[in-house]
Amino acid sequence: MGKYVSFAILLAIKLVSLVFYRLEGRDIAGGPIPGRPWDQLRLVCFLNHTSLYEPLFAAIVPNRFLWEIAKRAVVPVAGKTLDRPIVGRFFKTLIPHPVSITRSPDHTWDVVLRAVDEDSMVIILPEGRMRRATGLDVNGRPMTARGGVADILQTIDQGQLLMAYSGGLHHVQVPGQYLPRPFRTLRMNFELLDIADYRAEIRAVAEASGVKNTGRFKNAVKVDLDRRRDLYSPMTSESTRQPQGGSDGGGSRG
Repeated sequence: MGKYVSFAILLAIKLVSLVFYRLEGRDIAGGPIPGRPWDQLRLVCFLNHTSLYEPLFAAIVPNRFLWEIAKRAVVPVAGKTLDRPIVGRFFKTLIPHPVSITRSPDHTWDVVLRAVDEDSMVIILPEGRMRRATGLDVNGRPMTARGGVADILQTIDQGQLLMAYSGGLHHVQVPGQYLPRPFRTLRMNFELLDIADYRAEIRAVAEASGVKNTGRFKNAVKVDLDRRRDLYSPMTSESTRQPQGGSDGGGSRG
């Protein structure tokens, strides 16, 4: 029953987004989003996390993908977000398998990894926190990817990886503001990768780096995600001019 409720909410969000926003979703080559093997997706990386209103991007993807989210998505979410009385309840209803995590190296990340099975599709925000209007996080630190994606890539060895590059939502809602601004343009670029090929590529980069430690694969993943985000996110000045405020809501580790 839960997956039908989740799907219905996703469709409702999509309808609201279609009514109140202009939408631009493209492959990184610059064309429209091509047909995708959505049922083969095992991992979705959402890069450039800027707002808790990011479910509005549901209008850019086909309903088939929304159904896959409702059926089998495993999503790490910051515990303090899930603990909020309204926002937390919303995300627990929207996401079929939200996993509460902390920002510390503790057992919560092990729970995420144990939740991943052969049918799961993991959706992760690799930066683990929201970018402020300054371009930094709430503590004034640069927005860099964390290593949780590398742990998941060590668990999932085949299937498709979807990189979703957000154009940012500061022109719609800055963290800390309650009501989003309508009639703006939401932009997102996509890149579909084969997980086995991507793992092999990252391992080759890690080995060529000359770094002699067990964390070199994780470090190479983090560097690659930062590079791809900066290269492919459809950033606009409109999405970065708003004032700062609010609290983090993403979920990632490492």
